[in-house]
This record gives sequence, structure tokens and C-alpha cells, in this order.
Amino acid sequence: MRKMRALKGLLGMTLALPLLASGEQIGEVSTVFKWLGPNDKVVVEAFDDPKVEGVTCYLSRAKTGGVKGGLGFAEDRAEASIACRQVGPVRFLSELKDGEEVFKERTSLVFKTMQVVRFFDKKRNALVYLVYSDRVIEGSPQNGISAIPIMPWH
Repeated sequence: MRKMRALKGLLGMTLALPLLASGEQIGEVSTVFKWLGPNDKVVVEAFDDPKVEGVTCYLSRAKTGGVKGGLGFAEDRAEASIACRQVGPVRFLSELKDGEEVFKERTSLVFKTMQVVRFFDKKRNALVYLVYSDRVIEGSPQNGISAIPIMPWH
């Protein structure tokens, strides 16, 4: 019974993933040379908010190299930076929920993810994006934030 519930939960999470934005790699720089496997890097990705047309976020994050990193077994560091910008007329495609996840990427084989959530500051007419890393047992308080005042687009 428990296994069936866990399997259904995992299936539900898997089906929900396509609703999140996926990152498009913009560029990368090597930070540490590795004799075997790829170098450690800082990767820059862009993603469009799936529910807000006209908003793009740029995320930079560490990517661990070496043999483990090349095989997908390494755990990436929790540090990340985010900058979101209005790139066109802003249009809400559906109702927004505060704290709604708009981007998620696995940063270890199983237990750690980096995610971006969105908040709407109605008083200041701004969208606020928060990037943070979490782990099944213990997350990290390291985070980054970006805010976009919603302005007329000409």
C-alpha cells in the first residue's frame, strides 16, 4: 500500500515536470581543470516563465565536473544567481500562485534540486523570483533573488 502511494506520488511529480520551464544553456566557463572528466564550470541558462509571457530569467550555477560529474553522480554546489527581465509585453497566461515553482533542475543524482519560485508583489506591481537549493534531508539557506517591475511595453 505504501509503495503504491509512493509510486503514484513519483508519477504525479514526473507528469508535473513538463509544466515547468526548462533551461536553455546560454554559455559556460571552466572554473577548475580536471585531469579526468569535464572541468568544473559555471553554467548560464535562460528560461521563460511558463505563466507570464514577456519575462525571461537568467540563472548562473555551479556544475561539478570530474569523473563523477561526467557520469552524473556528483552533487553540484548550492550557490546560484538569478536575473529576471521583462523582454516584451507582460501577459499573464493563467492565475499566479505565490511561491509557485517555475523552474526546477536536479543538482545531484537523487536528493538535491535547484528551483526558482515566483511571487507577485501587488502593492508594487512587481514579479519577484527566488532561486534556492533543497535536499530531501537538509536544504541550503543560500539563495538569490530578482524582481521585475511590470512596465508598459512600447
